[in-house]
Amino acid sequence: MKELIEWFQKVVETIVSLYFDQNCEVKSMQEIEPPSSDWWQLMTGIPGEKIAFAEKVVLMLALMPHLEPHALDIFFIKNKVFERPHTEFGGWRGMTHSGFLPTGETAAFLLAGESMEWRSTVVQLFDKEHWFYRLNLLRLEGRGEGEPFLSGRLCASEELLSRVLHGREYKPDYSMGFPAKRVTTPLEWDDMVLDYQVVQPLEEINAWITGHRVIMEEWGLSRILKAGYRSLFYGPPGTGKTLAATLLGKRNGMDVYRVDLSMIVSKYIGETEKNLAKVFDLAENRDWILFFDEADALFGKRTSAQTSNDRHANQEVAYLLQRIEDFPGTVILATNLRTNIDEAFARRFQSMVYFPMPDEYTRRELWEKMLPPAWTPQGRAEMIAKAATYELAGGAMTNVIRSCALHLLVSRTSVLDETVFVEAVRKEQQKSA
Repeated sequence: MKELIEWFQKVVETIVSLYFDQNCEVKSMQEIEPPSSDWWQLMTGIPGEKIAFAEKVVLMLALMPHLEPHALDIFFIKNKVFERPHTEFGGWRGMTHSGFLPTGETAAFLLAGESMEWRSTVVQLFDKEHWFYRLNLLRLEGRGEGEPFLSGRLCASEELLSRVLHGREYKPDYSMGFPAKRVTTPLEWDDMVLDYQVVQPLEEINAWITGHRVIMEEWGLSRILKAGYRSLFYGPPGTGKTLAATLLGKRNGMDVYRVDLSMIVSKYIGETEKNLAKVFDLAENRDWILFFDEADALFGKRTSAQTSNDRHANQEVAYLLQRIEDFPGTVILATNLRTNIDEAFARRFQSMVYFPMPDEYTRRELWEKMLPPAWTPQGRAEMIAKAATYELAGGAMTNVIRSCALHLLVSRTSVLDETVFVEAVRKEQQKSA
């Protein structure tokens, strides 16, 4: 990275010198060849030779406040005629940062100078069609209403900074600004015990994740099919909906983010849509699975608009419908009752997967996987057979295992008594009775 910083500093010094008609070794910044470095691809995922000179300048300009902030102090030069900073340099002052924070105007000065033709080219670098935006690397933000487009501050994204400063991909943390949490599991795909009628549609989702580029691009079906995949998981609590979504992500090396509906929904008009936009905007260009648990709280049935609250609620549902339909990735909604979901959503799901309560055979298989063999040196088969007669979902079974583990810990023994085990099963069943 050091050679890239030194190259950028030389570019800036050269442009300032040429602008003020000072002696300079070169006649154009284009004569200062960017270094060949693996850092270009590490930062962007694009080989350095495919990144244009102007794009490299803007990338480094966005990064300099984080890498070598004093390198931009040169832009504090005052206009001697007006005794104020040069307007053409752009720049912001931060709340706590005392250095120069570049704006789109700063980029335009470096790349275009006084050329109106080149200035329009600079504007295109911040267009939504440019890979800077599509790959979520940098953006202009903070521009006041009615102010020039390039007056926005040039911001390096958290993703770009994570790659440069920490050498790893960015994993956003759960916060007020990002109301979603990454969910993981130590389990593997083969650990999941499900009815065969559930496994088949899950394999279909997996086939889309692994092969959608063939379907959309090689087979040319992007003409008639919308990008992305939307699925509804429904069924009683504890039947494996969250686990299935998490393992779909793990199987394909994708992060799964569970959206926190309690932080999404707001009583203030427009706030729910704004909160959702934060999640969708950040996820749009990433290989994530968005998982909405208890989705009927947000995606429920619309009502007749008799009051302003009704109209507001219906507007939220319509907004969600549009964002989900336009989202190019995988979205999974989970609910306990399918009938709670608005029909307008149901028609737009590519699949609807029912997670039933496990039958006795499935419960026996689940107990076999969950119950540690060391706890049952004798009579294991009989204990499992007896426990399997009680109708419990997988989530409830984990509560039984926890209860038994605490009993063994307190009683300072390592062998689980059948009576204790069955009693724990019976108590868990009574909780849902």
